Amino acid sequence: MTNKRFKTLKEFYPFYLSEHRNLTSRILHFIGTGLVVLLFITAILFHNYQFLLAIPIVGYGFAWVGHLFFEKNKPATFQYPMFSLASDFMLFWDLLSGQQPFRVED
Repeated sequence: MTNKRFKTLKEFYPFYLSEHRNLTSRILHFIGTGLVVLLFITAILFHNYQFLLAIPIVGYGFAWVGHLFFEKNKPATFQYPMFSLASDFMLFWDLLSGQQPFRVED
């Protein structure tokens, strides 16, 4: 974790990307965020809001496995919860649209 204090999401996102360079971690984040979106849509479509209870477990579960076992760093969620959440969705979109690769070259 850095000692720098981020004031904007625009400032934070490059740091977030630097903490998510491992291929397996990026895949796990992508799967977790994709499942969160599906759980949210399912809850709305079927008017079964119990699906919403699974969102933090699924979303954080995949991400934290990626950080613990593959990135070997502490999730930014603990210090920047809102910037980190927004960045999860930004990375998901960037991976989906091809703006970010799954495999980061060093």
